[in-house]
Amino acid sequence: MLFVTIILDGAGVGDGPDAEAYGDSGSDTLGHVCEAEHPHLPNLERLGLGRIAPLAGVEPADAPEASWGRLTERAAGKDSTTGHWALAGLVLETPFPTYPDGFPPEVVADFCQRAGVDGILGNVPASGTQIIAELGEEHQRTGQPIVYTSGDSVFQIAAHVETTPLAELYAMCETARNEVCVGEHAVGRVIARPFTGEPGAYTRISEKRKDYSLLPPEATVLDALQDAGVRTVAIGKISALFGGKGVDVETKTAGNADGVAKTLDAIREAAASGEPTFVWTNLVDFDELYGHRRDPEGYARALEAFDRALPDLEAALPPGARLLLTADHGNDPTYRGSDHTRERVPVLMLEKPASGETTPARGEDVGTRETFADHAATVAAFFDARWDGPGAPFA
Repeated sequence: MLFVTIILDGAGVGDGPDAEAYGDSGSDTLGHVCEAEHPHLPNLERLGLGRIAPLAGVEPADAPEASWGRLTERAAGKDSTTGHWALAGLVLETPFPTYPDGFPPEVVADFCQRAGVDGILGNVPASGTQIIAELGEEHQRTGQPIVYTSGDSVFQIAAHVETTPLAELYAMCETARNEVCVGEHAVGRVIARPFTGEPGAYTRISEKRKDYSLLPPEATVLDALQDAGVRTVAIGKISALFGGKGVDVETKTAGNADGVAKTLDAIREAAASGEPTFVWTNLVDFDELYGHRRDPEGYARALEAFDRALPDLEAALPPGARLLLTADHGNDPTYRGSDHTRERVPVLMLEKPASGETTPARGEDVGTRETFADHAATVAAFFDARWDGPGAPFA
């Protein structure tokens, strides 16, 4: 038995019912990308993407090969940790702390004392690429780390690898996670953001990024699957968002193409072994490279690249396996600002016909669901794993 979930990070399908409370009314990641760039997405169209919402250039398939629908976020927050935890059946009622005015003086002083630095640069909400462009040279001159946040609950530390070696950067992040960002300041993630290059041409080293997440305070569907004897494989930043809890195999990636390649490897390995396996992949480029940077053209090209990869993913699935595509929040590259957007997210779930079946699988409308936790319930039901958390299976 094999179930594969792929997160198209930030690929929302229209503002949620509470979007106004988040300042995100009218946001629509996929809708606006399609309207602006008209990406060619024949495989996603074939699966049923055009049935979920009106998308320019994506027709509603007459007989979608996947089941289709939308998930509504009920958790408090629109960051990656909140979204992934909700998809795993842990729905937060209280949001993680955010810092629209930067971190308070006591947090900065505590970090400097514990990390052994004489000061920090930044301490503002910012785009990562912009802040290293603005402060990278001063960082290299002074040795002080660049600390910044965003609209999400994050404490991010950027440092040039020739000024602050990776081991030192990671040690600072561990200090921030375990000693500074605790209690009322327990942010969802501390993130190491190493970069390289020269002034005017700095480049982040995405594959050396490291996330330090809070551990989930309660069991998630990952734990339930392990209890049921299901092997859990996390590809991309999935494991980091759960602090490794409930994960048997962690596989890091360097962008979308690498994430797809490693997902294919995991599918083939599971098919060969016959071991019950849940593969959960995050494709971060949609969010990190194109959503936050407000680049709808780049977003569209990334969608096309993923669309071209879909036939290989489908072909690799063994009989009876499921492939589910969804997202963790929105990140509309045409919207104001540079932060995530409060949106519903798509569901496309393909079931490979069982051995001996000759009729192609056909999908059904699973509707607009009331919680991301329906994903957790669906995965648990597929493996017949006990699930006492929220949510109801799609089928």
